[in-house]
Amino acid sequence: MQKGQLVYEGKAKRLYETEYPDVLVVEYKNALTAFNGQKKAEEQGKGALNNKISSILFETLHQAGVANHWVKQISEDEQLVKHTKIIPIEVVVRNVAAGSLAKRLGLTEGHQLGQTVVEYYYKDDELGDPLINEDHIKLLNLVDSDDLARMKDMALVVNDCLLDCFKQCDLKLIDFKLEFGYDRSGELMLSDEISPDTCRLWDIETNEKLDKDVFRKGIGSVEKSYSTVLERLKGGVSNG
Repeated sequence: MQKGQLVYEGKAKRLYETEYPDVLVVEYKNALTAFNGQKKAEEQGKGALNNKISSILFETLHQAGVANHWVKQISEDEQLVKHTKIIPIEVVVRNVAAGSLAKRLGLTEGHQLGQTVVEYYYKDDELGDPLINEDHIKLLNLVDSDDLARMKDMALVVNDCLLDCFKQCDLKLIDFKLEFGYDRSGELMLSDEISPDTCRLWDIETNEKLDKDVFRKGIGSVEKSYSTVLERLKGGVSNG
């Protein structure tokens, strides 16, 4: 597989064409950003860790029947994915109060929610990725109502799968962000990545943070935290 022209560069990844129009190479970067890009840093090895973690989780979801864009890992920091047209909505699934939800609703961080909460955010850097509802989505014509319902249903299935997967690794899934897109045939599928950059993960016993909050709050080593997640996933998946 030949890596061709750069077609997109985001905060955490670069996407390249291949000789196959339906397949892209994703290169995971070592860059770290928080607070809508206001805080930035480089962490050596971070891209490789997220590439490996995402590959494990996407393969786990494949086996569970969740359609996603992942094809295979091809190097330490690269993977092949299906070319998808991303829907400009971030779907956030919350199991435990943390981050912006805790602040907005006055909840104590770590409070177990009585039900799973699904939120939508408009993917627009200039606007700061604002929280939106179904009426806003319809107003902006971001996706039709049927596919939005499918996105929510898929997000809840992903939540169930990841809760079980992480529990086997002694990790608590607090919340996570998902993105969806359409492949060249029009199939709706999970896209982007699933990693400690996009999930809040706490140790199940100590509540130690093992995700990007380590960087956001300056409370530890990103490399150590992400490595812990990878090693636990390797053990949990192989034993599961």
